[in-house]
Amino acid sequence: MTSENQQVVLLDGGMGQELRRRSRQPASPLWSAQVMLDEAVLVTAAHRDFIDAGARVITANTYSATPQRLARDADAALFEPLQAAALKAAEDARQQSGQDVRIAGCLGPLVASYRPDLAPDDATCLADYRRMVAHQSQGVDLFIVETMALAREARAATVAAAESQLPVWTAFTVDDGDGTRLRSGEPLIDATRDIIAAGASRVLVNCSVPEAVTTAMAELATLGTPFGGYANGFTSVAALQPGGTVDVLEARTDLDPSAYADHALDWVAEGATLVGGCCEVGPAHIAALAERLTAAGYTVVAA
Repeated sequence: MTSENQQVVLLDGGMGQELRRRSRQPASPLWSAQVMLDEAVLVTAAHRDFIDAGARVITANTYSATPQRLARDADAALFEPLQAAALKAAEDARQQSGQDVRIAGCLGPLVASYRPDLAPDDATCLADYRRMVAHQSQGVDLFIVETMALAREARAATVAAAESQLPVWTAFTVDDGDGTRLRSGEPLIDATRDIIAAGASRVLVNCSVPEAVTTAMAELATLGTPFGGYANGFTSVAALQPGGTVDVLEARTDLDPSAYADHALDWVAEGATLVGGCCEVGPAHIAALAERLTAAGYTVVAA
């Protein structure tokens, strides 16, 4: 397939870091969810900026609003209000934009990013992801299971999301030094086959350095399922601890919008049909990527 007739789904960028730049509040263990409590208008504005930049899928701001994280870092009673507020912010942005945009529900790791050793047992994972799906399914067009560092947690989230009868896109975070393996050490190819069997219709790699995502694209290209990637812009995620704040992480200085777009266009050249950005990738990056895709002859679509 040539670029002249190839469709590419353009995702948004990293909501958590974008909100940190806009917010007047100090960094919080709740990451982006804290903004839903204090400055909800910023969430709608960030969604709008990603849409205006060219994103045609935006992800609801529920990444850190899991039962485990809220119980540890805030108040478990905030679960339902945060889920509802995130869906409203995304829908408000879509309505304001007047664009053909899909809203993705977000199912991230229940306890901590990049820490497969802390994932709950299978039964707890499935029950809590089902709870999240129940609260999001009426307000979204699809689910993105993202930043999965452990195969069995990814499978539980994918199963729960698939029960909604909505499309499920599942994304793994891989070892920054070896894009063929999850951060758990499990082979990416095996974990991806597992989540396809569990109901994922599209598969991705996210929240890893762009170079590792590039390696992963070659793996995913062998599976015959639509695939893609969205990288982060951190130098390393090793310093982040459960309950910690993202201000301990350092952003790379070599990933301006043009440089990031270079990486993403390489993924598309490998056959990826979904691209976007994760942490440290903002609206300017997505705008540059949209421009480059169009200039190269690709058609940007919503899904």
